[in-house]
Amino acid sequence: MAAAASGPWTPTAPLTLIGKPGCHLCDTVRPVVLALAEEFGVGVEEVSIRDHPDLAAAYGEMIPVTLLDGAVHDYWRIDADRLRAALVRRL
Repeated sequence: MAAAASGPWTPTAPLTLIGKPGCHLCDTVRPVVLALAEEFGVGVEEVSIRDHPDLAAAYGEMIPVTLLDGAVHDYWRIDADRLRAALVRRL
């Protein structure tokens, strides 16, 4: 997870997983996101809402949140087929 930041967070990778340590849903979503990132050769960034107050305010009750190119793609759960289709459209 990234270190605490003073300003608003901005994504640095095509896929982002927003969560927090100890989140069992995050642990379920992570391998799906990592596998699809590898399949499509895109970077993944994982950030904790504990390190970013702006993310905590926006997504605190929705984690894990998956972003694609900075836009919310899924939250709470992940639909691997839907994310794969979005990544195909992105090519």
